[in-house]
Formats: sequence, C-alpha cells, structure tokens
Amino acid sequence: MKSRSREIVQWQGPSKRYDIVKEFVVALTVVAILTLALSALFSSPDEPSLTIKSWANTSSEDFVLAAATELDGSSPSASYGPPYVAIPGSGQKIGPVNLQALAGVRTPVNSANAFVIDPLRAWPNPSSSLTFALGAWARASPDQQQQWASAYVQALGETKQLKATGAADKYGPVPELTSSLLVMAKSGALDGVVALGSNFYQTNYTHSLLFMGDGTYLEDAAVKQNLGGDQSGMMNETGSYPGQAWLWLYTFWYQIPPFSNEATTIGANADAVVWGIMMLLSLLLLLVPFLPGIRSIPRWIPLYRIIWRQWYRNHPMPGK
Repeated sequence: MKSRSREIVQWQGPSKRYDIVKEFVVALTVVAILTLALSALFSSPDEPSLTIKSWANTSSEDFVLAAATELDGSSPSASYGPPYVAIPGSGQKIGPVNLQALAGVRTPVNSANAFVIDPLRAWPNPSSSLTFALGAWARASPDQQQQWASAYVQALGETKQLKATGAADKYGPVPELTSSLLVMAKSGALDGVVALGSNFYQTNYTHSLLFMGDGTYLEDAAVKQNLGGDQSGMMNETGSYPGQAWLWLYTFWYQIPPFSNEATTIGANADAVVWGIMMLLSLLLLLVPFLPGIRSIPRWIPLYRIIWRQWYRNHPMPGK
C-alpha cells in the first residue's frame, strides 16, 4: 500500500523574528529582580536558633536561677503535671474533665536529674569539687536536697547576682552544681547532653525546650518578636514550614476575654478550652455538607453564578 504524500503548504502571511533565548533571559532577569525586592520587604526572618549555650552566655544569672529551681522542684516544668510529672489535681480542664490527667504521664521528666545532675555526671574529667558536690547531693535525703536548693533560689532572687554567698551548710553543694553547669552550658556541651537524654539519636528536643522555658530567656526572645502569649504576632520563620501563620484562628482566642484573663476559670484552663473550641469548629466544617440550612447557603447567596458568569451567560436556565 502506497503511503499518502503529505503536502507542505508554505506560510504566506506576515512573519516576525522571534528570539526565545532573549525572551528567556529578560523574563529570568525581571523575575529575579522582583523576587529579591519582594523578599527584602516581606520575607520571613532568619533568626538564629536559640540554644542553651546562647542562653548561658547571654543571661548567666537567669540560667543559674533556673538550674536552682530545677533542683528544688519549683520550676515550671517540674510543677507542670502531666504529661511530664505525676501531680494529683494538676492539669487543665474542660468543665469537670481533666484532659491532662486522662492522658497521663507520657513523657516522664525528673527536672533535677534530667537538666542538672545527669548532665554533670556525664561530664568527662570533672573537677574534684564537682565530684564532691555530686556525691554530697546523692547522699542527702530528698528533704535536705530541697532545703538546700530552696534556700539558694531565695538567695539568688534577693541578691540578683550570679552566685549567692553564705554559709556552706545552708546551700550545701547547690552553688558548685549550678556554677559547674553554667561552665558546661557556656561551652556548648550541655545542649547535646540535655537533648540526648536517654535517646541514642538526638532528634527529640523536648528536654531542651522545657529547660529553656523554665527561665526568662526563651520568653523574652518571643516577646521581642511580638510572639508572647498576650501578643497576636505570628512568624513564619525560615526552616519552620509550614510556620505559624496558619495558626491564626487558634491563637486568636488567646487575645480576647475570658481566655486572655488567667484569673478566671476559663482563662486558667485556656489551653484545654481553646483546643475544645477548635475541635468543635473543625467538626462543624466537616459536617457542613450534612447540616440543613448551612448547606443551602450557596443557593441563597449564589456567588458561584458570578464566578462562572460566562458559562451561565452561554447556558441560560430553562424559562429564563
């Protein structure tokens, strides 16, 4: 069978020279300039990571005070309750339901050991004074340990200095423990030890965040960026995809009464109540196609006819 010959028809109309390489270069240049200009104006900040090392070097007094509160059990993480510490009656509630207690202690944390004692024991070649201090702490009863640490916390709060002075028997080994921990933190060694904990892989930073949250350094950094609990700012920081911007509806509730007033029952349990509200709103969103009345709103307010006006213009409804 013979194949058909295809006729090639020469274009007789007007023509114009087209340089696709030139167009690509021009388009790339314009887009690059716009990208750089807009990123300079609207890009997310590339803030350096906050670490225990930066905390110790920036605010040594706050670090030492936080370490002392870990030892006497008065730090926020030590007194938080579930899921970190088993404290009867603690935890936020929705009405009579204590959500934290229901979940139980899923991530047990002994603040004194996890943030102070165990890291110091892991320090290679400790000084003789540190070895003696660790031994004295281990031999003391829990009541004696708390008495030493509480007295030191009180003294640090009164003097506002890096190290309180006083009788050795009043503070026991606490001054040596906290000062040694400060040296370890300033060197950067404490970051790895606290984050590692009992895990082989250093991917869980719960301990680091809890320890840093027990001081004022982490909160001060958040307030500086308008990210405090009583502020409505949000940051999509580089490397934190998808960032916090999508949480605006969640954080909105914290800015209005009674959720913003911790003196009220709702404000004191704001985390649990706001979580409940968001779960209810999410459920309503899922049920929109099944809720009478709400599912009919598009028919009552026919915005879709405006969006697809050209189609409806070409396909009029019968009788119209």
